[in-house]
Amino acid sequence: MTQLAWNAKEATIGELAERSGVAPSALRFYEREGLIKSRRTSGNQRRYSRDTLRRVAFIRTSQKLGIPLATIREVLGLLPEDRTPTPEDWARISECWREDLDKRIRTLERLRDSLTECIGCGCLSLSRCALSNPGDELASHGPGPRRLVET
Repeated sequence: MTQLAWNAKEATIGELAERSGVAPSALRFYEREGLIKSRRTSGNQRRYSRDTLRRVAFIRTSQKLGIPLATIREVLGLLPEDRTPTPEDWARISECWREDLDKRIRTLERLRDSLTECIGCGCLSLSRCALSNPGDELASHGPGPRRLVET
């Protein structure tokens, strides 16, 4: 494939795929889902503006964090469509889920720090479970690993 030139204002789907590391089929899916957009040439070929690379990176990173596509679409909808987003635009949308990301970070930290202890899942397989969760008393607080789940 042809590599995207540093001064190119637009990219073909192949160039965007190569530079972003995302398969063309995924890019077409993102477009169908309204996450990115392209213009069509007279030969009906897709052309993406160069700033689509940042949107694709944002989508992929958000997905890896477990953020649903509907939420990603909603936040991307806050970006201007008539111009390339500025750093201020990106900062504004990053605030949309700062609280959610902070919550996820706390949960991951608790998971990392608690895997060798009772997490309140009900397995009662660790010797500490008998002391921390005798008779699986945490089950009365709801399903799942009660010591990891934020309530």
